[in-house]
Amino acid sequence: MTIFNRLPVGAAKPLLVVLVLMGLSATPARAAKAIQEVTTSTGITAWLVEDYSLPIVSIRFAFRGGSTQDPSGKEGIVNLMTSLLDEGAGELDSEAFQERLDDAGAATRFWAGSDAVYGSMRVLADQKDDAFDLLRRAIEQPRFDQEPLDRIRGQIGSGIRSQAKDPETAAEVAWSKAIYGDHPYSRPYEGTEQTLAAVTTSDLRTLHKRLFARGNLSIAVAGAINADTLKRDLDRIFGGLPAEPSLVPIPEAEPKLGQEILTPFYLAQTRLSLTYPGLSHKDAHFFAAYLMNNILGGSVSTSRLWNAVREKRGLAYDIHSILDNRDYASTLVIGTGTRPDRAAEVLSLIRGEVRRMTDEGVSEKELEAAKKEAIGSYAIASLNSLSAITHTLLEIQMEDLGIDYIERRKQLIQAVTVDDVRSAARRLLSTDPAVLILGAPLEERRG
Repeated sequence: MTIFNRLPVGAAKPLLVVLVLMGLSATPARAAKAIQEVTTSTGITAWLVEDYSLPIVSIRFAFRGGSTQDPSGKEGIVNLMTSLLDEGAGELDSEAFQERLDDAGAATRFWAGSDAVYGSMRVLADQKDDAFDLLRRAIEQPRFDQEPLDRIRGQIGSGIRSQAKDPETAAEVAWSKAIYGDHPYSRPYEGTEQTLAAVTTSDLRTLHKRLFARGNLSIAVAGAINADTLKRDLDRIFGGLPAEPSLVPIPEAEPKLGQEILTPFYLAQTRLSLTYPGLSHKDAHFFAAYLMNNILGGSVSTSRLWNAVREKRGLAYDIHSILDNRDYASTLVIGTGTRPDRAAEVLSLIRGEVRRMTDEGVSEKELEAAKKEAIGSYAIASLNSLSAITHTLLEIQMEDLGIDYIERRKQLIQAVTVDDVRSAARRLLSTDPAVLILGAPLEERRG
């Protein structure tokens, strides 16, 4: 996903929340559900939402330590390792493992992010035992056989060669290097053909032992399963892993703003991206910044940027802003594309709206509308299926926001004032941004 296309991210007592559970049906069924914190005999903790409206169990989990853990010279190894987890495990080679997955009727996925390795499984409740056994093998005993290693490495390499011809990929690479310098965030998560060629089976096994442990594991489960059964299943799936990972410490990133990054392709459309400072979800002023961003450009069809650039002047098909939060850096990014001869004008309009936000803030009417949308859209987008619920609960755990976050979120949003929004705008938008231009220099477009 490129910077131009990112979208606006001890046992506790159960917390009652309203979760919209669509499952596989076309009509959503609303029911009050409890988020339970479940802790097993081996100390594994998960959040569970029981729901028996469909005979399905959905599990999603993450091991902290993603592509930032790639060793120098072997960039892309975390992504490669993750792609091989379902290509044979234990006594089952790749073909046998895939056949058993098909027999179990389990939808399984593994993928790597910059800060964590993720996995998920969705299975019928009466087939979960066989499916969870396969999940255990993939997590605990991946084989990394040479044939699937060569095949998957070749597929990733083919994608790298294809992306090398893509202007937006070139812009993403230039942006990452310019913004993050030598920080691991500057490296492409898939690596290069050269770094992938250097990876051996021994490297993959060593990396797996470093990353996969109970101590950096977060889990969310939703569906037709109770807490006692889940405890046994979690111990069966994850209990054989080491207690603690061996992660390389990653420093906080300091994005280098106040620069222009030009990727000089002559294209039918010039793409623009402006990067400002952001702030983490745990910052006391996060929701003031969140609502400010929604009014500026996060709410696509009603935002100020949309109104100024598209609605009034028809200069862009899409314009948006997002708060992009990672473990070691947070940014606010504005992105759009326009006709090459109007790019300088669009950039000026964006800067004008940013100045208006810092100088004038927002009105009570704008803020109330933004609050209403932020509260309503969260329930619809984040809690409308079993898979969405596990995604939401896992992200809350990864951000360490607390099991009562869904309830507190509404209260935190409602408490934001127009003065809070103005303060957040001045904090984030007063800095001179990094400006990425994908296209010819703007001076050449003005003529």
